[in-house]
Amino acid sequence: MTNIPLSLYIHMPWCVQKCPYCDFNSHNIKQAPAYEEYINHLLADLRHDLALTNNRAIHSVFIGGGTPSLFSAELINRLLTNIQTYIPFAAGAEITIEANPNSADANHFSGYIDAGINRISIGVQSFQPDKLIKLGRIHDPDEAIKAAQLARKLNLRSFNLDLMHGLPDQSQSDALSDLKQAISLSPPHLSWYQLTIEPNTLFGSKPPKLPDEELLWDIYQQGDKLLTDNGYVQYETSAYAKSGLMCQHNLNYWRFGDYIGIGCGAHGKLTQADGKIIRTVKTRHPKGYLTGRYLEKSYQVPHDELPFEFFMNQFRLFEDAPKIRFIERTGLTFKHIEQPIKLAIEQGYLTEDKDNWQLTKRGKLFLNSLLELFL
Repeated sequence: MTNIPLSLYIHMPWCVQKCPYCDFNSHNIKQAPAYEEYINHLLADLRHDLALTNNRAIHSVFIGGGTPSLFSAELINRLLTNIQTYIPFAAGAEITIEANPNSADANHFSGYIDAGINRISIGVQSFQPDKLIKLGRIHDPDEAIKAAQLARKLNLRSFNLDLMHGLPDQSQSDALSDLKQAISLSPPHLSWYQLTIEPNTLFGSKPPKLPDEELLWDIYQQGDKLLTDNGYVQYETSAYAKSGLMCQHNLNYWRFGDYIGIGCGAHGKLTQADGKIIRTVKTRHPKGYLTGRYLEKSYQVPHDELPFEFFMNQFRLFEDAPKIRFIERTGLTFKHIEQPIKLAIEQGYLTEDKDNWQLTKRGKLFLNSLLELFL
């Protein structure tokens, strides 16, 4: 089972300012962060996980956060160069970094490309000044537009714009205006997702007034049509891409591939030669992580939890699900899922042919009900 594709996620934990909706592991900069020291710890963290990788090459890298673009191109170069002394990158590996629009200048982005980055994900969220203020964003619409225009001019494999809808006091015309502006910038990939209120966030303790469900549904239907009419294909719950330009890193997650996770709070999933699937969770807070205590916990995923975990990921995608993938990625046989698959088909959530399962429209709308069948 060591032919499963392997990715690498690298977490950069610092932000200039914590956004009120964000439940990611990010920490406000209160004093100058130890950027260079953190790079050294990332490399040490990786070395500890190498024994779990079965000598596989890395097929995709995603540097997320936090705000990775706070790190200089020189430090990103050093990080990626050193990683490849421990574990090789496969030919044509997709290497993504997240960036804030206000960090977008030609030298900054060009430096990332020189370091090996070939895909940039830009956190736009909205092009309307009042919405950006409510979301706690520290860039303005002009910076977002310039960042996208710059990414388009550079010799990148692809770039993504992150855009949110269902924002506080947002009308349908506001949401569609944001989407039209994003489409006009011709990103190869668009992550278009609804704002949700998460616990342990500022919005969680002081919820803003959000659009009602009927308006949210109208925004989604109109936005989906707008994207489709402009040549974008929805390939997963919150992502649209031009033909052939889907995010390979995310596809590996949803297809139940393997990934190393290094950095504060990063998660990993690593299949062993004997078929065991090991999950790792790294120390969440930078203070603890920077003392060299990287691993918070690791555990084997119990066999009876694998069907739910597999389908929870696979059914996020709108592509056919190859039946053989279930066997290859879980090590289980079809007898483990015979009954829930039968019920899913009877209840109209799935169809199937000889080789694949297909998610129906009803399955997409009632995904939680579908997944409950595998518990």
